[in-house]
Amino acid sequence: MDGSVATAASASRAARERYEAPSGAPPGVRRLVADSWRRCEASGVRPDGSRLPPLRATSDELADYRRTHPLAAMVPMFRALLGTGAADDGHVFAVGDSDGTLLWVEGDGAAMRRAERMHFAEGAVWSETQAGTNAPGTALETGQPVQIVTGEHFSSVAQAWSCAAAPVRDPGTGRMLGVIDLTGGATIATPPALAAVRAAALAAEAQLARTLSGPAVLLGPDGCVLVAPEAERMAVRLAALGRDGALLEHAGRVHRLSPRHSEIVVALALEGRGVHGDRLAVDLSEREVPASTLRAEMTRLRAVLGPALLGSRPYALLCPVRSDFADVATLLAEGRVAQALDRYPGPLLPRSEAPAVVEQRRALEQQLRGAVLGSGDPRLLRRWVEAAWGADDAGAWLALAHGLPGGSVQRAAVAARARALSPDAAVPPQARGHAAVLQRCRS
Repeated sequence: MDGSVATAASASRAARERYEAPSGAPPGVRRLVADSWRRCEASGVRPDGSRLPPLRATSDELADYRRTHPLAAMVPMFRALLGTGAADDGHVFAVGDSDGTLLWVEGDGAAMRRAERMHFAEGAVWSETQAGTNAPGTALETGQPVQIVTGEHFSSVAQAWSCAAAPVRDPGTGRMLGVIDLTGGATIATPPALAAVRAAALAAEAQLARTLSGPAVLLGPDGCVLVAPEAERMAVRLAALGRDGALLEHAGRVHRLSPRHSEIVVALALEGRGVHGDRLAVDLSEREVPASTLRAEMTRLRAVLGPALLGSRPYALLCPVRSDFADVATLLAEGRVAQALDRYPGPLLPRSEAPAVVEQRRALEQQLRGAVLGSGDPRLLRRWVEAAWGADDAGAWLALAHGLPGGSVQRAAVAARARALSPDAAVPPQARGHAAVLQRCRS
């Protein structure tokens, strides 16, 4: 566990001790967590871990339920985006329904056996009212992506773990379908873990939107579309990759958004159907944003988009959103790396410093880069290093060199570029030799 996570865990434990004192006040703890603790206490959840989450379904009942669940078709995508990494890194990934019942739990074998001891297993109910504060349960309770670190769990039985979860909604109705979760050690308490579950939820909702719009197409005798699908006509189309000002298309109109409005719309798309002002402010800036400033900005954005598209209390985009960044994530989940690269004109709002945008931008770029390097395809690798965002990627240049014919002039040139970009290349050989001598002297 790194220093920052250890500090956070220590602070959470101290806050729990203060919370369990007679005053019941929770100073020094995040508002989201404090609110959750109050709900847990009101629901009669035991903080000592003496009552584990119930196992509500037999294996046969669970199998029947899973076959008909709307998220069943999304599980292969979740495995591609989260499952392999969880197994490799010693974590667990889970998919639950809207009541918090875990339907699929997969990952590292040792981690799964440890998790089963606290009933984090298929068929167990991890809602807040049954398991206390935890990422999947609290995400379902709040309707927002949530990260819970060690001592922030209400029940002591879960306090050795960290988790990150995001809800998945029906893109047509906004109804909560379920939740996806990563549970494990210190690396789950980091921004990339939260960005990963957010991206997976977004990809699932984009795929569900395609499924929803497919059967509703009406064709004329010549095969031409007569009436656009209702979901397609009502959907928001958002393009925010490779540009500082997003393009938002809705009901036949295209809005060219300012950089700030672009950040807001992307944050709303990432959060789902609704987000309260205090959470949106955190998504948009690391500095405190006064409520009056945010309200004024949202008023200006509503004047651009119209009240039928932008709701308030909570703030939300009122129509299903299909975005270019979700499309890329979906293509990657389906293993269509070349098509994903075709659809990637550049990073998400590249100059934005809004925390929600930065997390999603890094996660998507890491996923795409990993898929390109993992493919070993010289054509894809060449396209990556010739793009502005990959021009200085030493690992990609090296992978390209390995993929080219041995002894070729092209391979030699690419290998030279990889060496030039290597961190060691910035250090003169003499300096490296002096450093080695000093190290031997110290030892």
